[in-house]
Amino acid sequence: MAISRRMFMSRTAATIAGAGIATSLGPNALAQGATDTLRLAFAARGVRTIDPAKSIQGADEWAIIHIFDKLVEVPLGHFPGSVAEVQPSLATSWSMTPDAKTWTFQLRQGVKFHKGYGDLTSDDVKYTFDRLRNDKALGGNRVLFDNIADVKVDGLNTVIFTLNQPDPLFIMGPLSHYSSSIISRKALEEKGAAAFEKDPIGTGPYQLASVESDPSQGVKLTANKDYFGGAPVTPNLQVRYIADTTARTLALLSGDVHMIEGVRAPGWVPSIQQRNANLHFDVASPGSFFTISFNLTVKPFDDIRVRRAIAHLINRDEIANAMAPVSQRTYGLNPPAYLGGFTTETIPAEVRYDYDPEKAKALLTEAGHPNGFSFNADTSQREDYSSVMLIVQEQLRAGGIDMKLNIKDHTAFHADQQKGTNTIFQRSAAYPPVPTQAIIEQLSAAAEVKSDGSGGPNFSHYGVAIPGIDDMLKKAMEEPDLEKRVKLVQDIEVKFLTDMPLLPISDNGYLVVRAANVDLGYELKSGYAHWRLTKAKIS
Repeated sequence: MAISRRMFMSRTAATIAGAGIATSLGPNALAQGATDTLRLAFAARGVRTIDPAKSIQGADEWAIIHIFDKLVEVPLGHFPGSVAEVQPSLATSWSMTPDAKTWTFQLRQGVKFHKGYGDLTSDDVKYTFDRLRNDKALGGNRVLFDNIADVKVDGLNTVIFTLNQPDPLFIMGPLSHYSSSIISRKALEEKGAAAFEKDPIGTGPYQLASVESDPSQGVKLTANKDYFGGAPVTPNLQVRYIADTTARTLALLSGDVHMIEGVRAPGWVPSIQQRNANLHFDVASPGSFFTISFNLTVKPFDDIRVRRAIAHLINRDEIANAMAPVSQRTYGLNPPAYLGGFTTETIPAEVRYDYDPEKAKALLTEAGHPNGFSFNADTSQREDYSSVMLIVQEQLRAGGIDMKLNIKDHTAFHADQQKGTNTIFQRSAAYPPVPTQAIIEQLSAAAEVKSDGSGGPNFSHYGVAIPGIDDMLKKAMEEPDLEKRVKLVQDIEVKFLTDMPLLPISDNGYLVVRAANVDLGYELKSGYAHWRLTKAKIS
């Protein structure tokens, strides 16, 4: 259905009012008394997949990161500041050749897959990455592993990766991503790919207990008592799916769940703080990179003047201020805190795209649209998408552009986007502090979206519909010196901002609201839009 800002604000008011009602309900007796199950609720309508190689829905990743392990881990509570801070996991040690093209990993011995599927071996690791590189059915995440030329084993406990191009940040980039979780070869081949999506086998701190028939009850996990890192503090974990904001908020305030995905929308945080001052607000910053991509194969977005006009009509400072306290305005794909990230002082003037309606109108007139134009665009019902896009909708009207928004269920929105059906695509995705990773995923020709869903999140068709940054990216990826590589990445940022296939909007810190009686066991500062709860305790 079409959505307007007035409709959205009415819904937000209803959410806040509903939250007020919750204070009179009293905590759910079962939830308050039980400390053996930590219940989480996220803004989606149901499980999409628990196969780490196929997942594109953030809510599913909370189950994935607890069922599976990767070769390496980021520290609990924050992204690593350098490769020296990357933590051992299924690999206990690793080494890199001076040219940064060969990485050798020594596996932890005695690690067992869940439910009797045997010991982890180097063959499972090779199988995992061969699948990631070669299975066209995997779609969006496959592009992250295109730089892997070969994976070889040397006995049961040694794995050797050969890269096409040097990557001194290999363990901070592709190997830290949830999709590089190691799967059981035996389980996948025995169950088949379709069954594995809802009955996966990993080595992680929790194992799957059930996928509930009621989508709102989600996924139930139980502790892996033999976990090499020690059993989790809380024996059970339940990942629930509650798309409706009011229902999700009520579930937290009534004690039915302990943690919920917060609402990244104007005014929501202070409104909930007023209802319960004892709640904890965990924000992983910079969180999700929110971008919009122009479909270069659809008129009038094939005209660079139209794309630049829209960039001048979108007031990114206003958006960041409206989304406070979780949002920060961005200038390029990489946020200011990351290597190579542009700041207000360092962004070249010609690609700043400051808010300038008059300049936008002049560009639109030059492009043959003196009175603007109208177009249809899809957005998600999830508030961090709809909030931003409703603000953008209003801002575009200053140039006579009427963006008619159609709101969709979040899961359906992702499924349609993955087939390239939108006009202005929105993406909200978290990335590690690796300056090439977001560029590879969203701007390389290899990541072009495909109508059959097998492509990646290059929704603009940049590098295919028009020349892109692929030659520059190849040069950057071939540079083993990190400082020189960062400078080449900045050149890429200037190039794509000049062509404007994609406009970085803001970084929205991923927000989770936690009950007062839940202790994470560590301080959260940064990281992906999910974090492990192995040390979490309910008091």
